[in-house]
Amino acid sequence: MSGLAAGVRIYGIRQCDTMKRAIAWLDEHDIDYTFHDYKKHGIDRERVDLWCGKVGWEKLVNRRGTTWRKVPEEMRDHIDVERAIYLLVEYPTLIKRPVLEVGDELIVGFDAERYHWSLCTA
Repeated sequence: MSGLAAGVRIYGIRQCDTMKRAIAWLDEHDIDYTFHDYKKHGIDRERVDLWCGKVGWEKLVNRRGTTWRKVPEEMRDHIDVERAIYLLVEYPTLIKRPVLEVGDELIVGFDAERYHWSLCTA
């Protein structure tokens, strides 16, 4: 798996249960990765813009979490890509977790089967 090591990066927050499952899966399958905790280090606009271009802002915004409920209602109303990017950079915990970059591929959320397909069958 070391051939993928340079191209695997996982984004999220350490204490999230879904993140813990995703990281455990990567560790169990001996996948080398870089972890970026965007609660501690934030996330830059360029990266969020790139992600939105790949999967759409709708897939990235976690509307079920407590952070979404804390966002002022006027900011949640009439959301479009520009407002979504602003909110995701301003409130990185709004980003669904985890976000996994595998080379040019982007996987949002943890799905063991998708991880296997993208990381173990390449």
